[in-house]
Amino acid sequence: MNNRNFPSPAGAWARAFGPLSIAITVALLSACGKHAPEAEAPRPVIAMPAKAADAAFVAQFPGEVHARYEMPLSFRVPGQLIAREAHLGDSVKKGQVLARIDDADAGRNQASAQAALEAAEHRLVFATQQRDRDDAQAKANLISQLQLDQTHDGYAAALAGRDQARQQLALAQNQSRYTTLVADRDGRITSEQAEIGQVVAAGQAVFGFAWSGERDVFFDVPEDRIAGVVVGQGAAVTLPAMPDRKLKGRVRDVSPAADPQARTYRVKLALDADAADVPLGMTARVALSSGAATAGVRLPATALFHQGEHPAVWVLRPNDSTLELRPVTVLRYSERDVLIDTGLHAGEQVVMQGVHTVTAGEKVAPIAPPHPEDAP
Repeated sequence: MNNRNFPSPAGAWARAFGPLSIAITVALLSACGKHAPEAEAPRPVIAMPAKAADAAFVAQFPGEVHARYEMPLSFRVPGQLIAREAHLGDSVKKGQVLARIDDADAGRNQASAQAALEAAEHRLVFATQQRDRDDAQAKANLISQLQLDQTHDGYAAALAGRDQARQQLALAQNQSRYTTLVADRDGRITSEQAEIGQVVAAGQAVFGFAWSGERDVFFDVPEDRIAGVVVGQGAAVTLPAMPDRKLKGRVRDVSPAADPQARTYRVKLALDADAADVPLGMTARVALSSGAATAGVRLPATALFHQGEHPAVWVLRPNDSTLELRPVTVLRYSERDVLIDTGLHAGEQVVMQGVHTVTAGEKVAPIAPPHPEDAP
């Protein structure tokens, strides 16, 4: 039988559906050409140009405003507290009465000393008269030399007794005066440490007192950075509660020993005279001057990344806005900033925040920090 007159099923299918499959393929290719995938939009990151460091580069520390002189106020004599004329937060003037203790015993001591002085003065008058008589009789050889010597001895003892009684009276008067606590200069009451009715010992604190006028800022420096702090070093001080207030000062005192718990050194910064009205206890930010011009680039601490054990920063390539992780050398660390010595140049765009959320080669769009204080 001749099979040429009977086409195979595969050949018949190809003749019937071949043109249709070709048309479908062409249509699909045309559709793909019209809807090519769009390029991924650059990711926004907080990035800004790095700033060159100079003499303005500083080490920053948190601090607290104090009076130049702060001390406890106490009575010089013991007694029961019967009145408190000043209270926490009061501004007081020199000579103002602050508190009183019971002065009954002090009054009795003063009266006793007064009586003792009167008796001593009477004995001195008698001893003086006796001396004058015996001197006259001795010239007439009416008394012996021994009696004259005894008379002069009695006079000397009476004179010393009078002087001693005077000193005892002055002491008793002081003790009586000490029952009233008086401010010895203008200032402010910073604490109350005794209550009415309480029996206080001599020298026991009744008030905390801060002198008016000069102000200091106290701040603590870690032991690995105390070598960079010296007496006389300049500093700029800002107050978070008063952002428009700019203060200046100099290091007045550096503690010679570290705090046994915190292992930090207390530093006292003397503010200029225009800071006398700054409220006590206000928080401050101290920026110590580095002292001399310093080469390098200053960045916020949030811009620092670590590639293994080595510091690095994310830099935006200017030609294609992609990220490059660049190793750097850190010259100095501070509370908020780092000083880059090598590996980065001023003006290069650096990722300032979110350094752990980006990757190398990623295309980004730099934006400014949401808060101005976050800018380097």
